Amino acid sequence: MRTLNKELQNAITPAKAVSLLKEGNNRFVNNLKVNRNLLQQANETSDGQHPFAVILSCIDSRTSAELIFDQGLGDIFSVRIAGNILNEDILGSMEFGCKVAGAKIIVVLGHTKCGAVKGACDHIEMGNLTSLLTKIRPAVDDEITTKENRNSTNDEFVEKVATINVKRTVKAIMERSPILKEMIEGGEIGIVGGTYDITTGNVSFYDDTMKINAR
Repeated sequence: MRTLNKELQNAITPAKAVSLLKEGNNRFVNNLKVNRNLLQQANETSDGQHPFAVILSCIDSRTSAELIFDQGLGDIFSVRIAGNILNEDILGSMEFGCKVAGAKIIVVLGHTKCGAVKGACDHIEMGNLTSLLTKIRPAVDDEITTKENRNSTNDEFVEKVATINVKRTVKAIMERSPILKEMIEGGEIGIVGGTYDITTGNVSFYDDTMKINAR
């Protein structure tokens, strides 16, 4: 597997970037991970990096984007925060990753059995975590199909909220970043949301969140 350079990065379209992630996740699920020389990649990226994707995921110890998408050093920007929520600093990081460093796809990746989502469902208040969970609360409120047991003991409710949270974040990225919105509309980059199943290792992308325009 070749280390990404500027030429290889430029040849990757947003649609191809999604395909690369899907292929990598398929390798991960089937335990067919590419045998990389990470030390060599460290040397080859020492003068610069040219990742093809920016992935916003949760801090959950089981959801390392580099592993579940079978990517090497220099391949992706990994942004991790509990509940894969969005804030100004994360938006700035995405703008850097895409506008400055040339990444071609933004992925908002939630996961099953998310502790942060469960905390929001249970209205947990604890120190600085309170403010973070407040950012997930709108997704809890938006889930209106569940009438009873609207808490973390209801697994189906938790997963519905997690899905809504991902989709809200995808929408918020375009609403809150004129830079990224312009790049998406112009076909320079794409954006998509998805969920990682911590039991199977499979990533499912949401077609209704995928925005990839041909240039």
